[in-house]
Amino acid sequence: MQHGLRITAAALALLVALSSVAQAKTQEELKQSLEKKLAKPFLKNAAWVQDYDEAKKQAKAQNKLIFAYFTRSYSP
Repeated sequence: MQHGLRITAAALALLVALSSVAQAKTQEELKQSLEKKLAKPFLKNAAWVQDYDEAKKQAKAQNKLIFAYFTRSYSP
């Protein structure tokens, strides 16, 4: 029975992997998605710093916290 479960788990993992590949976007589509997100008004209304080391430097100088937003929706 263990052997059957391993085969089933392997088959499921393969299906998930194939599904991910089928949904993968091209580099151009990813760049367009990023540009579309960066054009949103809420991102234009603040002085965002995209360099983490620079953000730490500024936060320390101004005695402020860092708000960090990480996403993977446009990364390969």
